[in-house]
Amino acid sequence: QEREDHCRRGNEERKQRHPSEQEHRRERSGDRDRHRDHSDRRKNPSDRAGARGHEREREAQNLREQQAEREFYNERRREHRQNAESSGAEQNPELRQADNKPKDKAAANKEKPSFELSGALLEDTNTFRGVVIKYSEPPEARIPKKRWRLYPFKNDEFLPVMYIHRQSAYLLGRHRRIADIPIDHPSCSKQHAVFQYRLVEYTRADGTVGRRVRPYIIDLGSGNGTFLNNQRIEPQR
Repeated sequence: QEREDHCRRGNEERKQRHPSEQEHRRERSGDRDRHRDHSDRRKNPSDRAGARGHEREREAQNLREQQAEREFYNERRREHRQNAESSGAEQNPELRQADNKPKDKAAANKEKPSFELSGALLEDTNTFRGVVIKYSEPPEARIPKKRWRLYPFKNDEFLPVMYIHRQSAYLLGRHRRIADIPIDHPSCSKQHAVFQYRLVEYTRADGTVGRRVRPYIIDLGSGNGTFLNNQRIEPQR
């Protein structure tokens, strides 16, 4: 009996110990799980950032591949189009010659280019104070460096000297609104003539070519004409 009692007591003591050990083991496993979760949370942000970076790289690579593929197909379409056009022209040489003939005829019948301003264009580009100017300056127009002067006379009377070196052109005429040098004589037209300074080439004594600014007088189609050294000059020349 004493042995049996002793065995019972041992079993009871063991049973009492086991719950406390089981609880301790459970607490220990819970601590491990919490520590593992915490470490996983720490690792997750970097893993997510790395995953995002990989996704971006993958998207950029896909975009590059799509662009390269698109360019490749566009180039192939261009080549096919060029080949089709060339083959069509080779198969129909008569049509090609027929197409070229009208162009050649049109080129032959085409008028020579005229660099003069038309009336409508002149009204837009060469208007001064509301009046259309008959004359337009040439590209070689220049302001002279020499101080040219004009000495006018009225019968035997000397008139004030005119300095005509400050502009590249001077308009002479009866229209005082636009004339640089007004002339009130009834034989003069509204836009009678123009003084024009031009840069022209000349040959020096040693044979070399130089350039200088020279004055010219041009008649603008006046009624009574313009005279230089008692000789009438041709209009618009």
